Amino acid sequence: MKDRKFQEQEIIRRDKQKKLIKLGIYPPRKLYRQNFNLNDLKNKYQSLEKEKISELNIKNLKLTGRIIMIRDQGKAIFILINQQSGKMQAYLRKDKLSEIDFEAAKLIDIGDIVFVDGDLFKTNTNELTIRANKFVILTKGLKPLPEKYHGLKNVEDRYRKRYLDLIANDEVKDIFIVRSKIISEIRKVLNQKNYLEVETPILQSLVTGAAAKPFKTFHNSLKQEFNLRIATELPLKRLLVGGYNKVYEIGRVFRNEGISIKHNPEFTSLELYEAYSNLERMIDITEDIIFALNNKLNQGKDLIYQKYKLSFKKPFRRIEMIDLIKEVTKVDFKKIIDFKDAKKFAKIHNVELKSHHNSIGHIINEFFEQKCEKSLIQPTFVLNYPVEVSPLAKRIENNPNFTYRFELFIHAREYANAFSELNDPDDQYQRFLEQIEQKNAGNDEANEMDLDYVEALEYGMPPAGGMGLGIDRIIMLFTNQKSIRDVILFPHQKNKN
Repeated sequence: MKDRKFQEQEIIRRDKQKKLIKLGIYPPRKLYRQNFNLNDLKNKYQSLEKEKISELNIKNLKLTGRIIMIRDQGKAIFILINQQSGKMQAYLRKDKLSEIDFEAAKLIDIGDIVFVDGDLFKTNTNELTIRANKFVILTKGLKPLPEKYHGLKNVEDRYRKRYLDLIANDEVKDIFIVRSKIISEIRKVLNQKNYLEVETPILQSLVTGAAAKPFKTFHNSLKQEFNLRIATELPLKRLLVGGYNKVYEIGRVFRNEGISIKHNPEFTSLELYEAYSNLERMIDITEDIIFALNNKLNQGKDLIYQKYKLSFKKPFRRIEMIDLIKEVTKVDFKKIIDFKDAKKFAKIHNVELKSHHNSIGHIINEFFEQKCEKSLIQPTFVLNYPVEVSPLAKRIENNPNFTYRFELFIHAREYANAFSELNDPDDQYQRFLEQIEQKNAGNDEANEMDLDYVEALEYGMPPAGGMGLGIDRIIMLFTNQKSIRDVILFPHQKNKN
């Protein structure tokens, strides 16, 4: 392996590290920890006059964090320390520190991680500050932060080196704190409704549960090809057969598809299933989750996403797919019963069809996706999807070409997908056969035959409702981000070299 070459600033920092080692104080031999909450401290003392703070004589405040600013005045040094809770200034004076601590202080750089122990005071500029009696360099930063800490602007570098992005941009750090709050709140809502959180396998032998291309891998011990799951649906519904009434899973799913501002090959989904339930119940719980999130994060007010004001007052708008198509394009699929006529209308309206779009149901779905989705800004449940694109949903009894299914759209993006679950094993078997026909006709996102799942249904699954929610898109919504990569800590990137 070739010797690494370092830039001038890196060489200077490494020389400083050697000096610290020679002084016998680096790396430190004991553990140094903070002993106060920074936000609580600021809330309690920021409004007080400097004289009052001096009277209170607040001592032994222990602070840890990364240096992001240095003002060296010779015998005194001001440093600004950044941490997850915010920023705090420290004041290092030669006559207040031991000789060796001040020697260490003269070797600091922006990016170093340090410990300060001292007393609280306010400067003449009204800045809460810790006057250090003890100073330790915990970790020496050997690389300079990009452009003196504030310069990480290249989008690809931000994603590739997310750790630098988090150091440089507090607003990015805040996004992922909100992400954690959203997932916690979703769990809270479901746990209060007595749902049981479970875990199902990521490696699956069949491609089922969604229309997507899988990532493939090989299990050496079993000598068998597996897929990374594209959905958690069928294992969760097997649990309903087994006797659980309410289950959910929040986890990663993987789809070997394109990358865009809306899509990442690895993403987080919520799927939930409830026995003795139906599509109407799934509408209720979907509204409940989003309503709770808006109350938690936005005080229940209208949400501004990009330039749009979105209202999450219940109930959300509901409209059947074919009614929406008629509203947008004036084409009435209630009156079109011939496939050739449907193809003719598709051509007139420039709806692109593929070789496996071989039924009216496929054409209806393409009309919706290509012509109608972009009009759905306010929260809208689009209902009653064609059976051809809903292989796991129950048919509508008096209209068997359509299914009890909705997708929730907000700001022209799909956020949730739900069914009254198909629990007829014979119908499910036939749907899987139709999926195989679609795959043979060129649809590489069609499902495979899962005979074990059909057999599970033959033992009996209660009437049920199920819903899947895109967690990352929900986080985009409530953090006002345009790209899914801005809400995933480590989005996939092409290798730089």
